[in-house]
Amino acid sequence: MLKIAGIQMNGTADKEKNLEKARVLIGLAAESGAKMICLPQLFTTHWFPADINPENLRLAEEVPGPTTGVMQEIARRNGVVLVLPLFEKDPRGMYFNTAVVVDADGAILGKYRKIHVPQLPLWEEKEYFQPGDLGFPVFPTRYGTIGVQICWDNFFPEGSRILALKGAQVIFSPTAAALESHRKWEKVICANAAASGVYILRVNRVGKEAKQNFYGKSFCATPEGELADQPSGAIEGVILATIDFSEIERTRRVWTFLRDRRPELYGELCGEKVFLNP
Repeated sequence: MLKIAGIQMNGTADKEKNLEKARVLIGLAAESGAKMICLPQLFTTHWFPADINPENLRLAEEVPGPTTGVMQEIARRNGVVLVLPLFEKDPRGMYFNTAVVVDADGAILGKYRKIHVPQLPLWEEKEYFQPGDLGFPVFPTRYGTIGVQICWDNFFPEGSRILALKGAQVIFSPTAAALESHRKWEKVICANAAASGVYILRVNRVGKEAKQNFYGKSFCATPEGELADQPSGAIEGVILATIDFSEIERTRRVWTFLRDRRPELYGELCGEKVFLNP
């Protein structure tokens, strides 16, 4: 059995204040026994993609950088794995919506860059982020193997399936969802968990910002596609879930979706022609 946690918090324009809040909430999660802890999408900043403003590019930072330096020490001190979604500027001058994975010894294991980038009113993300160019990595941490799908990525089930096939036991899904969208998020994430037999922890932003009101409702989906507990409320805090990796194996023995795949016929997903014998 393993405890995992999501940090449900409101981001402000004060990066130092956000980091301090995250530090306190991570400490509370660790005290509660959590060994893997995920923060919400772009946790170090306010939700700047609500507007198109080139000045917001100044919010980006390199990896390793100031935020990862602080969080590596927090991970090491608490003996926890951290998933850190932040705004990254890479050495080429390109910008990404990124999640950095830090192991329990403070080492950076790598990063995932959001692949599916939306362009919607109040989610003007194509103005800031290039599509991720690192594929779908998995990260073998001290406590288990994990993957990441950031927000919009969750509506493209191919990503979750790839992560499961590469050995992910838990997929962390940091999001920034407002409006009345919770039921759609719950359905798609539970479906992804059931189809691939993995745990998925959705961690949403919370609180009112200039143009949005993020509603929280973070939750953990089990390999059966059920909710481990009721979704959280709409306040800042720590969301805990207790998971059992043996449930992954048990579920996959009963629901043999991975075994019964026919990848030789899936070329059409990549634009290839696939012909069946009559």
